[in-house]
Amino acid sequence: MTTQQKTVKVQLVRSPIGCKEDHRATVRGLGLRKVNSTRELQDTPAVRGMINKIDYLVRIV
Repeated sequence: MTTQQKTVKVQLVRSPIGCKEDHRATVRGLGLRKVNSTRELQDTPAVRGMINKIDYLVRIV
């Protein structure tokens, strides 16, 4: 039996320019570079916490 890893797809919808430095670091930590860039990440509590921290910059797709 194979177990499927749950994933969450995140899109950067607003520029982190002018935001706090730690929020910019969180965006980079999620692997998001430019506006409208999308990443599919594993759905872990750590990733969810990072998304919650910068919820005003990203959208769950």
